[in-house]
Amino acid sequence: MMPTLAERPCIPCRGGVEPLTREQCALYLAEVSDWELDATARCIKRRFQFRDYRTALAFANAVSALAEEIWHHPELALGWGFCDVSLTTRKIGGLHESDFVMAARIDALATGPLDSAWLPPLPPPRRAKQ
Repeated sequence: MMPTLAERPCIPCRGGVEPLTREQCALYLAEVSDWELDATARCIKRRFQFRDYRTALAFANAVSALAEEIWHHPELALGWGFCDVSLTTRKIGGLHESDFVMAARIDALATGPLDSAWLPPLPPPRRAKQ
């Protein structure tokens, strides 16, 4: 039995390989169906929705830690209640299997607990001027 995308190793691309074709990407997208292939077939994107800013920030921090661990760095855009994630392999100017492995691992993070371990402590409340 073939391991799921999330179970496969995320091997850093050293270049020298062709990016995946649109047809090859479609096979991987079947396993990470919430991700969208951009019009050029060089990038996959997904918007993750959260109940507030701090939960979205916790998610972005968790993704950042994963990115550093496996050395595959997505682009993140953070706002109130959302985090947009984009993946591509710059060395080859398109998509590699590792982009889909990373997408599957990011999906797994989104379903797990996003607690205060991923957040800096809040500053103390400001006191009103007297």
